[in-house]
Amino acid sequence: MQAIEFDVVVVGCGIAGLSAAITAQQNGARVAVLERAPQDERGGNTRYTESFWRMKSEDAVSDDFEDRFAANAGGWPDPGVLRDAVRDRENQPRVLRALGLADPHLIATIAEEAPKALKWLKEFGVKFDFLPLYFLSQSTTRMGPIGGGLALIEALGAYADDRPDDIAIFYETAARGLIHNDEGAIIGIRAVGPGNKPMEIRGRSVILASGGFEGNQEMLSHYMGPQAQFIRPVARGGHYNRGEGVAMALEAGAASCGDYGSFHAQPVDPRSTDIEPVVLNYSYGILVNDAGQRFTDEAPGMVDATYEAVARIIMGQRHGIAYAVFDAGLDDVENWPVTVRSRIPPLEAGSLDELAGLMEVDARDFSATVEAYNQACPVEEKFDPLRTDGLATTGLALRKSHWARPIVRPPFKAWPMICANCFTFGGVKIDERARVINAEGDAIPGLYAAGEVAGIYYRVYTGATSVMRGAVTGRLAGEDAARRRNSREEQR
Repeated sequence: MQAIEFDVVVVGCGIAGLSAAITAQQNGARVAVLERAPQDERGGNTRYTESFWRMKSEDAVSDDFEDRFAANAGGWPDPGVLRDAVRDRENQPRVLRALGLADPHLIATIAEEAPKALKWLKEFGVKFDFLPLYFLSQSTTRMGPIGGGLALIEALGAYADDRPDDIAIFYETAARGLIHNDEGAIIGIRAVGPGNKPMEIRGRSVILASGGFEGNQEMLSHYMGPQAQFIRPVARGGHYNRGEGVAMALEAGAASCGDYGSFHAQPVDPRSTDIEPVVLNYSYGILVNDAGQRFTDEAPGMVDATYEAVARIIMGQRHGIAYAVFDAGLDDVENWPVTVRSRIPPLEAGSLDELAGLMEVDARDFSATVEAYNQACPVEEKFDPLRTDGLATTGLALRKSHWARPIVRPPFKAWPMICANCFTFGGVKIDERARVINAEGDAIPGLYAAGEVAGIYYRVYTGATSVMRGAVTGRLAGEDAARRRNSREEQR
């Protein structure tokens, strides 16, 4: 089998992969891109997301950007080790350089580079603005590309398509393993193309930008247990993300980073074929499981900051399903339909018993749940759907903290909800140049990771940062990989 030679090999064709490939090409490298999907579905998760960026303007990230990452940086690290994190990487102890937590230097780099990445994307004709959300209100600032992630893929993809001699994209081709040389550097990829045809694509550097493992049931079960059967990708692009990039890097000795037992969860309508069919109106009603019982506080805070935790609790219910239940009072919430992205109508009935039948839950248990909730609701005085209004239940073991109003007025409605997986958190450690760090704290020569392959999230997703992370880390990887290629030429 003859190897195909390039300067840089990129695995993945989403925002991270395309940003890496084009940046490397713009810096003089000849690039190969491996993409599992066919051309008309290229782009991974990016293709299907609205791609919000946690920014207050085109020139700056949100005021809470670094604070939110610090609050979810990874468990309770040893303070005796962590105190050295303020040092430059070269002066940090090796154990810290490989530690599995969100690196403050990397987060600061993403914050600094995000405006540059945004302006770079605008050079391809992409326009950014403060766009309508599926939240009625929000706890931070977000902007995004007009046309969402698809606009990014189409703009960058068109650029690559116009330069086939510089950027060769191998579609329906999956990476299988890394190729090492005798000095431990990464020099290529073993892959399989259409018809299970083996391939070797070699290059001075390899950039893994192939997404997480949300499309790999075996890996999900390995890291998350039996509940993985109730998790599915939130959009079609996630099915192409099967974790090879993460697995190959770990096999090559990469240090792990990010929360392998968690993922960016979203509550969606399981009946819907729509892209990202989220149901985010539930805080104005109650949530019941398939036993007809409440199981969580439906409104612990603003929905944009709490829906992920609620979705994971839904995943833990019997059969992994819940129902968001409302009465006619939902219509008191102006513009509530923007919070539901499923075009399938809710279950609707003239009585609670009839609604229980449609939900296939026990009518007596469901009625008892609603009655207990109704009696615990306050006298309505200051209902305000756009802020946390403090209308809380009293006397219930499971408190509802805000927007608690009795469910008494027909018609009654219910949306089924499951927990969907937008992307997984577990990945590998990278530095500020997107080089993969091994378990000893050293960079693996020739190996880079970008986007979901680079783990930075723990427990709770720092909203509106994933596509931003992909663009920034992709550009960092592409630039450094091209630099390695150029330095090789200078030595000739």
